[in-house]
Amino acid sequence: MFWDSVCEILADIVKGLGSWYPTANSIYQTVGTVIKYITIYQTIYFILGIFFTRKFKRAKKMHKYAVVIAARNEESVIGNLLDSISKQDYPSELLTVFVVADNCTDNTAKVARSHGAVCYERFDNEHKTKGFALQYLFSQIEKDYGTDFVEGYFVFDADNLLKSDYISRMNDSFDAGEKIITSFRNTKNFDEDWIASTYALHWIRSARTNHRPRSFLHLSTNIQGTGFLFDSLFVKDGWKYTSLTEDRAFTADAVVMGYRVSYNDEAVFYDEQPVSLKIALRQRLRWAKGHLLAFVESGPGLFLNIFRGNPRKKGFAEGAIHRFASYDTLVQLTPRSLIGLIKWLFVFVLLKTCYKGAILTLILTVWYRIHYRLKMYVKSIFIAVYLFFIEHRRIKKMPWYKMALYCLTWPTFDIIGRYSTYVALFKKVTWKPIPHNSKVNIDDLNKSIKN
Repeated sequence: MFWDSVCEILADIVKGLGSWYPTANSIYQTVGTVIKYITIYQTIYFILGIFFTRKFKRAKKMHKYAVVIAARNEESVIGNLLDSISKQDYPSELLTVFVVADNCTDNTAKVARSHGAVCYERFDNEHKTKGFALQYLFSQIEKDYGTDFVEGYFVFDADNLLKSDYISRMNDSFDAGEKIITSFRNTKNFDEDWIASTYALHWIRSARTNHRPRSFLHLSTNIQGTGFLFDSLFVKDGWKYTSLTEDRAFTADAVVMGYRVSYNDEAVFYDEQPVSLKIALRQRLRWAKGHLLAFVESGPGLFLNIFRGNPRKKGFAEGAIHRFASYDTLVQLTPRSLIGLIKWLFVFVLLKTCYKGAILTLILTVWYRIHYRLKMYVKSIFIAVYLFFIEHRRIKKMPWYKMALYCLTWPTFDIIGRYSTYVALFKKVTWKPIPHNSKVNIDDLNKSIKN
């Protein structure tokens, strides 16, 4: 009798949930259509990115800069970065290099000093993110020099390498009045294995579909961890971005304050990518968690900015551009894959199964989802082909079979990113360093790049 009652209650619940399906499905389809139209501008970005990017006139003035580098146990690579900085065609007397050797147990500090950098050592086992290291570094610079002793700051990771005219080209953008500038992120170990290649293609895709069109339209793009320059005004009160993904928080805050992140396509630097799947998964999980936190922390401010604007922006056109930049940045921060999964699970897996009342419905629903993802996988392969073709002059020479393999494996980058977001929603994530061991230097890259 008891179990009969339980079964009746469960049947009523299933029936009740099923009755919501037609309405929920209608709402789902409507919301999907609205999202499609309010993000259709990203297709325009893709087309513009093929042909256009903002060009900067050669600077009339050589500005004074500092380079800041946060390094943890990077003795094997930081020397090559500092060498590539010393080989810049920019006046060395206008550059000061600062390194924070953050919780190092190797000779990072010694190597940095031997290459002419001003090096501070920091030991703090509780505050471990790159943001905390930069916060400490800027506090030391303020104490010893004053953060306004230069006009702007470059931020690099210890594994980076700079093309010889990198700072000159970034100076073109700074001299044009831009306050935050990012640059073209190439990869020094592109052809080392398929994992590194997925990252390499991702950065090229970002340049083509995000940075180039937004800079051409004088909108704001986004900072991506390293390889960027900002005006010293942003650290007049110190560095405050200490989250798992400080770059996202800095970007969002800048847009809220009425600034934009510009992009210089001629300024090229190189980055080392993970070759271990374990390390890659750990890094992607940290990115995913940081992006979720950035959305929670900065999303409300960006949303309000869409409607209230910013008093720094005068006139209708300037105000409209700023409001759209706030909207565009919010779209970038929004975890759409997570929202899409929740909608799909609720409407189709739960409500539709209850509505149809058959296990076959659930099986078909899952199969349709798999089929959709397979189509997206194939579509991504063609994106990789496009990237190899359009940026072939800036990609390291490699055999055709490697390029073919990397096109086939490239879609895993977005797959890992999507599932990392799902896991990051529930998992506590802490910052851990990514090991860098590549011996490639800037001279090696100059020989291997086609131009």
